[in-house]
Amino acid sequence: MTEAEVQNSRQSAQDSQRNTQDAERRARIRELEGQVERYRQASEDALQQLDWCIGYMHGSGKKAIARSLSKNRSYIRTHLMKRAEQPMPSQQTEEGQIS
Repeated sequence: MTEAEVQNSRQSAQDSQRNTQDAERRARIRELEGQVERYRQASEDALQQLDWCIGYMHGSGKKAIARSLSKNRSYIRTHLMKRAEQPMPSQQTEEGQIS
C-alpha cells in the first residue's frame, strides 16, 4: 500500500467516525427537543389550571387569594418562562373582549 492509500484510508475512517458522531448528536438533539416540548406543554397546562383557580377564587369572593395567585402567575410567566405578560380575562377591557 502506498503512502497516499494509507492516508486516504485513515481519512475515510475519520470521516466515517465523524459521520457516526454527528448522527448520534443529531439523535440526542431530537431527544432533548422532545423533552423541551413536553416540559413546555406541561408548564402551559399548569398555567391554565392556575388561571382556572384564579377565576374560581375570584368568583367565590376570595379576591385577595385570587390577587395573590395572579401575581404568582405573572411572575412565573414573565420571569421563569420568559414570556410577555398576558392579562387575565377579568383584567381585559370591555371593548369586545371578555370582562
